[in-house]
Amino acid sequence: MTTLHNPKTWDISDSDNDGDAAQGDLKCTSRAKLALAPPRSDGYERPSPKTKRRSQEEMDADKEKARERKEARERRRAAKELEKEEKRKQQQKRKEAAEHLNSLKPENCLKCLTVCIDPALLQQEGSDILLGTLSSCEWRYSIEQQQLPNSITWTRDLPQGEDGGATVEEDQVVQVLGATEFLDMVITVKKTIDSEGEDSALSRNAVKVVTLLVTESQPDYRRCGHETIQSKYGVENLDVDEVLVYLQLYKNMSVVFLDGWQEVTDHICMVTKSLSKRPLKLLTDKAELPFCVDGSWASGVRVEKDGSGLKQVWSKQIQQLNRVSPAVASCVTAAHKSPQLLLQAYQASGSEEDKKRLLADLVVKSEGKDRRIGPEISARVYRCFTTQNPELVLD
Repeated sequence: MTTLHNPKTWDISDSDNDGDAAQGDLKCTSRAKLALAPPRSDGYERPSPKTKRRSQEEMDADKEKARERKEARERRRAAKELEKEEKRKQQQKRKEAAEHLNSLKPENCLKCLTVCIDPALLQQEGSDILLGTLSSCEWRYSIEQQQLPNSITWTRDLPQGEDGGATVEEDQVVQVLGATEFLDMVITVKKTIDSEGEDSALSRNAVKVVTLLVTESQPDYRRCGHETIQSKYGVENLDVDEVLVYLQLYKNMSVVFLDGWQEVTDHICMVTKSLSKRPLKLLTDKAELPFCVDGSWASGVRVEKDGSGLKQVWSKQIQQLNRVSPAVASCVTAAHKSPQLLLQAYQASGSEEDKKRLLADLVVKSEGKDRRIGPEISARVYRCFTTQNPELVLD
């Protein structure tokens, strides 16, 4: 029979405190065992998870990944810098283009133009009107010897970015002549024409456009100019017209008859304003060619290699006639698919009256109303496509 020595009696009230003490004793015992545990016989110590050593390959792989991430960041940074630089260049180009376009405006081009006046013109009575008008408009002018006597030319200062800010000469030249000087020229040119020789004094200039301004103090000169020429110089009226045509075709000169220096001044101002509008007009003409454009509003029609577009060309051809609307042209082209078929229909018709009324009964539908082409338009189309007279008036 087993006897329990020194039995311990537990008090319920102290159970919680005793339990905590027991757990503390257990923890201390566990740590003591770990501290007193003998080393492993194989000499290997178990590493802590926090201090696990990596292999050389893993470290090299991590370095490579870090290097790749750094290079990717540098590439992104370089791409952003390149994008910023490209945007800056585009903004600069747009700014320069806007400044260039602004400099081409007529009001700014006028500031770059200089009216060059031959000193001989200042000796003529009334020339002070020209100088006074130029000064009042605040336009630049200079008085310098010109290659052509009694002439006026124009020069333009280019912007600093174009040819280093050089000065160019415009192609317009205006020569002011009195009536007597012009009549002397007419006789000289007439003799040159009759002798089929070459007038060295009026050699053709393909670069310059020369305008002769003929002034006369007598107001009735332009009305009786031919009679004055015939009575003073014995030159017939036809000779003057012949000289004017000769100057226009062979010498690139046009003649304008004016009354005094006020009209001469008005002409010079008109030419100056036209020259100020030229740079902007040339720029817009290069960007858009008005004679070769696309779009439904354009007057021309594009014809492809497969023949598409010919129907529209045929309709446009009919619309060129006076008072022929697009609806009427569409009606005609729908009944006769081509000009050749229309001519064949005319040939198959009987009398001349039947040919003229061939299209008169065609019905035109527009805006919900039906109407007929009518005999007048039908006869006009017939005359247009069958006449042999190039000077025939269709209406």
